Amino acid sequence: MSTASNGSVSLYYEVDGDPDRGTVLLLGDAGYGAWQWGWQHAGLTGPFETVVTDLRGTGRSDAPPGPYTVDDFVADVQAVLEAHGSRRIHVVGAGLGGMVALELARLSSRPRSLALLGTAPVGADLTLDPLYGDPSDPDALEASLAAALSRDFLDAHPDVVEQVVEWRAAEDATPEAWAAQAAAVEAFDVSDRLYEVDVPSLVIHGRDDAVWPVECGRRLARELPRGEFVGLDGGHLIGIERSRAVNDRLFGFLGA
Repeated sequence: MSTASNGSVSLYYEVDGDPDRGTVLLLGDAGYGAWQWGWQHAGLTGPFETVVTDLRGTGRSDAPPGPYTVDDFVADVQAVLEAHGSRRIHVVGAGLGGMVALELARLSSRPRSLALLGTAPVGADLTLDPLYGDPSDPDALEASLAAALSRDFLDAHPDVVEQVVEWRAAEDATPEAWAAQAAAVEAFDVSDRLYEVDVPSLVIHGRDDAVWPVECGRRLARELPRGEFVGLDGGHLIGIERSRAVNDRLFGFLGA
């Protein structure tokens, strides 16, 4: 459990595992705390070293006044990597975290590869509000999961829903920090610069994603020079809903 500083902003991160086979940086989606990586973290840690950081505005990182930009998050990530001493890394990013991963790879030589879950090259046409629930309101947190996970999954796993609501209450962004993060998504557009991201890139997307449509992922993979698309049945939080399939593909990709 460590912190790094980007100017006056303190950033919380955790490191686990053995770096001999490489380091995997996990960057989360808008509004969500690090709980969202619970389905990938245990499997990746051991074969790889994992670095999980709370984006500014969530968890134990600072939440300065917004709006934020993707460049702010890239600078935060660079500060974490400098503090940890990481040089070359694999990056797994979801949603907003995927946008940060794309820009990090465009501007830095650190990324060895990118795995992008439920990500888009442009944020202006996305309406993120259905995904958000105020962490002080458990009913709102549970209701907002209807936009993130399929109804079949929600009905089949009430225990998971209950646990996720508890984690979200402890780690998710406040309304002010959520708005600041959502502003970063809305302003992001790397569509005319994807050719600059020349590392191997695996794009995994839920075919039933109601907020970040699957065509965003198809376009991203199509326009990345070394992009590969994998569509899976499920909603936006595909790393939870189809965790086994996602983990299998991550292992195959990162191991290669």
